[in-house]
Amino acid sequence: MKLTVVGGGGSRTPLLYHGLLQRAAGLPDPAVVLYDTSARWLQRIRLVLDGIDEERGGGLPTSTTTDLHEALDGADFVLTAIRVGGFDARHWDEAVPLRHGVVGQETVGPGGFGLALRNVPALRQIAGTVRHRCPDAWLINLTNPAGLATQGLRPLLGDRIVGVCDSPVALMRRVAHALDLPAGDLHFDYGGINHLGWLTGAWHRGRDLLPDLLAGDRAETVEEVRLVGVDRVRALRAIPNEYLYFYERGGDVVANVAANGSRGAFLADRRRTLAQVLDGVSTPSQALAAYRADLKRRQDTYLTVESGMARTPTADVFSDAGGYHEMALSVVEAIACDTATIAVVNTRNRGALPFLPADAVVEVPAVVRAAGVFPLAADVPASQRTLVTQVKAFEDATLRAIDAGSRDAAGAALASHPLVPSRAVADAILAEYAAHVPQMSMWATS
Repeated sequence: MKLTVVGGGGSRTPLLYHGLLQRAAGLPDPAVVLYDTSARWLQRIRLVLDGIDEERGGGLPTSTTTDLHEALDGADFVLTAIRVGGFDARHWDEAVPLRHGVVGQETVGPGGFGLALRNVPALRQIAGTVRHRCPDAWLINLTNPAGLATQGLRPLLGDRIVGVCDSPVALMRRVAHALDLPAGDLHFDYGGINHLGWLTGAWHRGRDLLPDLLAGDRAETVEEVRLVGVDRVRALRAIPNEYLYFYERGGDVVANVAANGSRGAFLADRRRTLAQVLDGVSTPSQALAAYRADLKRRQDTYLTVESGMARTPTADVFSDAGGYHEMALSVVEAIACDTATIAVVNTRNRGALPFLPADAVVEVPAVVRAAGVFPLAADVPASQRTLVTQVKAFEDATLRAIDAGSRDAAGAALASHPLVPSRAVADAILAEYAAHVPQMSMWATS
């Protein structure tokens, strides 16, 4: 089984590789190919992987390449984890809207819009190469904005694309901990779109435990409950994905980031620091230790500036790092081994959320197996369906603007987002983004 990681020089690769090692015994002869446009980052990450192999006493056949065709030839699974423009571009995505009093975050509102303008065209080029070089492969997308990007690739790959995100599984783990039960013993109801979803049920032995959890003192042990507010969660009768905070407390986010700096700036600095440290080490074990320290700092500060709320410190970065690797590899294993796993993924709706179109990409539990990905019936609190519909319409409008290459369509799409107060503000943000999105120089202005 050939598994190709596109963006293999990125920070998620050691997590994916570590998770793959844990599952390797059940997979058919797994071999890993790391592709990246940066040969230097491939060398750095390969040294970290060598450290993992040393620590575990063995590894998997792994190669690196900067040739996309070589990477994809004969691949069974393609995992996409790219960031066009790097973290410096993320800093710009977040800083521009903040200057206009609008939330600046990587995937929400203008930040997700700016990221999509760069990532979606690049992902489509990759998907076109997948169709040519490995047409029977499954593409597992980890690239943000995950739902919008997955939607944008469906015309090229149909139902052989699955988007994954770590937020739902992280929420489910925290709810399981609050209930003092193993997460594997529970079935969770969850519905929405990427970074805008709600956990609406936690079932154990035929009984939904969520109502009692929300009514009791243990509710506030769940980070998402503290973030949004226990009274708000009880009114919803559901626990939201942490990103609802950006919609409901946008003014707080703008003030907190203005006072303390953006996440994008922090991560750009961390990336440069990690490069310097890795360039200065001489052994795989030193590289692994440097990566562990960097990842722990990233995890322990996640959303802390935006929310002003401290997180529970990470104990083991490979088991507590959130779950992107867990989600992606559970999908790979379910398809490769036909194990009929239930996983929350980004996939075609097919009626799972009746208030959205059947072809809309949604984030819901689905049965994943060799035959395909089959979403289960899901729900969103009635009071939140309008918001989900608005954000989904924004995603569709953004993709149409990219297809049309039209600045006017892009301005209209950005203005349709619930966090953007007017077309004038949208146009002002777009004008600043245009200087940092090269392809926009060729877009029509009307």
